[in-house]
Amino acid sequence: MAAIRFVEVRIGEPLPPLVVAVTPSVIVAGALASGDFEVVHHDVPGARARGTPDIFMNILTTNGYVQRFVNDWAGPGARIRSVAIRLGVPNFAGDTLKLSGVVRDKHTEGAEHIVELAVTGTNSIGEHVAATVRMALP
Repeated sequence: MAAIRFVEVRIGEPLPPLVVAVTPSVIVAGALASGDFEVVHHDVPGARARGTPDIFMNILTTNGYVQRFVNDWAGPGARIRSVAIRLGVPNFAGDTLKLSGVVRDKHTEGAEHIVELAVTGTNSIGEHVAATVRMALP
């Protein structure tokens, strides 16, 4: 993958979408990898006992997919400087997460070329995540 260069980026430019199948394996693997052992992320009867219809993705897995999404667009020369996330509806097993994004701003801070991205992730019941990601580009 070729790296996006700062001079090539345009404000308002959309990022290519990313679609993720939210399988039970994706949910459980993400929770285990991040050390999150809450029953709502790996045990269907336990999740139902807590009032949800199924297991659902944890915030750290969501954060990882947001970062993958912007890194896939920007390429290996980019560096994430910050991620601000707001969660919405849960990402239940069996659903699909659809990530989209747009370039919100670009400017120079000192020696770094900064691009600010607005990222949204939706599923069948609504907005799962809204994020603002700041990246330094070559």
